[in-house]
Amino acid sequence: MFSILFVDDEQAIREGFAEYAQFLGYEVTQAADGMEAVERCRKQDFDVVILDIMMPRMDGFTACKEIRREKDIPILMLSARGEEYDKLHGFDLGIDDYVTKPFSPRELLARLNVIVNRHKAAAQGNAPGATKNEVYRFGGLVIDMSARTVETDGRRLEMTPKEYELLFHLVRNHNIALSREKLLSAVWGYDFFGEDATVNTHIKMLRAHLGIYERHIVTIRGVGYRFDPVLEEAIQ
Repeated sequence: MFSILFVDDEQAIREGFAEYAQFLGYEVTQAADGMEAVERCRKQDFDVVILDIMMPRMDGFTACKEIRREKDIPILMLSARGEEYDKLHGFDLGIDDYVTKPFSPRELLARLNVIVNRHKAAAQGNAPGATKNEVYRFGGLVIDMSARTVETDGRRLEMTPKEYELLFHLVRNHNIALSREKLLSAVWGYDFFGEDATVNTHIKMLRAHLGIYERHIVTIRGVGYRFDPVLEEAIQ
């Protein structure tokens, strides 16, 4: 089990989740707004943080940036709105997952378990993509999986951990059509709790980063996506 900081201005939501999680053996600390969350993170270590977006005094986006300045803690964003902009902005800030209200406490805990386990694996040097001598070149697009870097025409790209992992998985399986469900399972680590929108949002962000090389990521209607090495074969 692990420690959770649950941040939401709705007391009933906080206490409802805390009661369920604590019954299963998790340690849950509550905060009513972003400022309180930042202060708690400064004074105490948590394994994962759940941040609502719309809160008084300090919203979830601002709190996320402040917490990340202090500590490397995995963060799941919570919102009643579910708008694509919220998801894109959250993922731009480097959040690990996004859940729309109303939510199932069981699903939320399942996502948190995945986030925490993957964060621990990354800290121990076992992150996906961290294998030896995996360098792929597609024209001006250079993907070095061992160094976890991506360059387009000599320019280093700055992406979130999930964007790197998604691109790496697509490239390793180039010319193979991958369903959204398979991508969720491979990159996010769960089969039944993900949403197609999670994959779609990250693909959109990846394409924005890649610029003219976005054409390597092909949409397969009704299925998912495929990485197509259009310019030349990958070199390993």
